[in-house]
Amino acid sequence: MTMRVLTSELGHHAGEGVSLSGWVHRVRELPAVTFVVLRDRSGLAQLVLREPTRREQVRRLAEETVVTARGAAVANPAAPGGVEVVDPVVDVLGPAQPPPVELWRPALSVSLPTLLDHAAVTLRHPARAAVFRMAAASVAGFRATLDAAGFTEVTTPKIVAAATESGATVFGLDYFGRPAFLAQSPQFYKQMMVGVFERVYETGPVFRAEPHDTARHLASYTSLDAELGFIDDHRDVLVVLRDVVAGMLDWIRTRVADYERALAEPLPDVPAEMPSLHFADAQRLIAEGTGVDPSGEPDLSPAHERWLGEWARREHGSDFVVVTGYPMAKRPFYTHPQPGRPEYSNSFDLLFRGLELVTGGQRLHRYADYLAALAARGESPEPYAGYLEAFRHGMPPHGGFAIGLERWVARLTGASNVREVTLFPRDLQRLSP
Repeated sequence: MTMRVLTSELGHHAGEGVSLSGWVHRVRELPAVTFVVLRDRSGLAQLVLREPTRREQVRRLAEETVVTARGAAVANPAAPGGVEVVDPVVDVLGPAQPPPVELWRPALSVSLPTLLDHAAVTLRHPARAAVFRMAAASVAGFRATLDAAGFTEVTTPKIVAAATESGATVFGLDYFGRPAFLAQSPQFYKQMMVGVFERVYETGPVFRAEPHDTARHLASYTSLDAELGFIDDHRDVLVVLRDVVAGMLDWIRTRVADYERALAEPLPDVPAEMPSLHFADAQRLIAEGTGVDPSGEPDLSPAHERWLGEWARREHGSDFVVVTGYPMAKRPFYTHPQPGRPEYSNSFDLLFRGLELVTGGQRLHRYADYLAALAARGESPEPYAGYLEAFRHGMPPHGGFAIGLERWVARLTGASNVREVTLFPRDLQRLSP
């Protein structure tokens, strides 16, 4: 029995008998020959059939039929990979009805609802599949970089007793007769784990009851979180973040052969030190550059993020820019204030090509500071008792960050809507497939 060869390996088997397995990507019938393009997980290969009986057999095959093809691999510079399979015996493993979209076209020119309604099929398109191979490589690069830096991977609960950030955007549920919520982030747990391992990370889903039906919001997305102890301030966190982003890009370049198929522009380079400016300075630059003074606003608008992205590319040649020192009014209660300027925080956002990609910073680490921060907000410490226990028993200065995987991939690919790079998006309107 001939062992299966992947289409990407076919170039190494010219002159040999081979067996390919995959999906019928396209059938093209000419007067004297029939071409079948076969697709597997690694790419495309061309089958060439001239024998009449075999031509008749494949002529009736619908696209996406699952087949095995056994034949001779022959060198042909015009074929994908420089080798094609001539007059193979084709066995049908799984019959198919014609797909709802033409997957053989270089690009899927269909509406977003069509793309998502038929995701089980549209995700098979080579360019679409490349997007999610990039996502997988990004997660692997995130893990590998942090593993090498002495981090421990953790897995934390997704059903929690209290909201992490705001009670307005949580999904409530009945937990055996008690109120509970889907976790908005692993923030509390990863901080607690700093008291165990010093350096931790997690990759997993988070849930936001987002009332926004926009191109950048989802009700469920994948968060790549890291937290590290024994820092001086948020700048130590930024050093780790820079290495993580570079590592994610390296894994895409080295592990995804067809990543360029999914890109609108080349992958970015990460500067050794990403350009950075304080929130107050960013507002001043925006006022000077746009004529609109945003001072007094506690956050950056999407338009101002885009302007800063253009400024960073123009002035520093960087697709990345860090904004530090966001006002405390817009940061969670566990955020460490900036020494000497307590109205600002030791926190940051990383903007990538004009869009907020990462939020992070230094956290409070003294128990008394947590009690004071909650009291200042008129909140009781009681709902946070399990979380606060870690600080009552000694925690080092620490901080961390979170990367939204889907936003990351959307910026890499130039997708106009984050749903285009989400396997099965969940938002205000969509609960299936």
